[in-house]
Amino acid sequence: MEIQDRTDLCFPHLLNSSCRKPTLHWSEAVLLNSVLLFISLITVVLNLLIIISVSHFRQLHTPTNILLLSLGVSDFFVGLLLMPFEIYKFTFCWFLGDAMCLLFGFFIGAIIICASIWNIVLISVDRYVAICYPLHYPTRISLTRVKYCVCLCWFCASSCSLLYAKDELIQPGRSKSCTGECKFTISYILGIFDLIFNFILPVTTIIVLYLRVFVVAVSQARAMRSHITVVTFRSATSGTKRSELKAARTLGVLVVVYLMCYCPYYCYSIVDVNLTTTSFSSFFFFLFYLNSCLNPVIYALFYPWFRKAVKVIVTLQILQPGSREAKLM
Repeated sequence: MEIQDRTDLCFPHLLNSSCRKPTLHWSEAVLLNSVLLFISLITVVLNLLIIISVSHFRQLHTPTNILLLSLGVSDFFVGLLLMPFEIYKFTFCWFLGDAMCLLFGFFIGAIIICASIWNIVLISVDRYVAICYPLHYPTRISLTRVKYCVCLCWFCASSCSLLYAKDELIQPGRSKSCTGECKFTISYILGIFDLIFNFILPVTTIIVLYLRVFVVAVSQARAMRSHITVVTFRSATSGTKRSELKAARTLGVLVVVYLMCYCPYYCYSIVDVNLTTTSFSSFFFFLFYLNSCLNPVIYALFYPWFRKAVKVIVTLQILQPGSREAKLM
């Protein structure tokens, strides 16, 4: 009986302190991991296409696309690093030590997730200014200012990661209940800070901006239907109406997908601040990460220039001389 018990342990020689191996059946594990790895691969490929497109083609070097590039970078690393990390943690015992758990779980994870969330906010602000203040957009949103905002976003995300990991840095492995476990534990105060800074504040900002954009779009539509409005104004605002309605629709999809992916995770974090390695926590983490797979669909596949760029990349026309000057917009 003791031998059987030892075979169920991650470290059989540590009988009193070793964690038990995950109990998931091998067939279930193969099926589940295949699906999750496929989602991870799709996330990497879609965001890599965004990175290549915006970086390579000179015509795409606009303030809005620089924000898309930053979002694509953060979401790319979610698919490349965080999703495989969660798959490994859920399926196998943790044999990589406390240092790697701290590196992936706190530093890299916090940096990438925080940067992804606030990149979405920056994109919403950019679209808000472009739609509600179109005449002032070129002066208020310049390429240089956007680059500074992106750098500030990543700097703040790095600072947050240090804040989350400070207790683990002081006492490595303090969150573990047994050997062979990679467990995330933050204090109640840090949990409240994370809830406000990375969920309530971004969601509130995005919703407020979306409502403002929606109001502007509705007012433009009413102005076009007004008999008092002159013909020239109606002609000038017809294109504006279409762009505003498209932007409102895109931001609407953003809000819905963002809430669907993030609400379950943060609701669970309120109930249990110590996100353990249970199947529930892994499910919420992957739903949380799924937003990084959907972001390129929301922000890029809605735009014709992205489809044109993908065609150039896939057909290897990108390797031809002068491909950087291709007209995509």
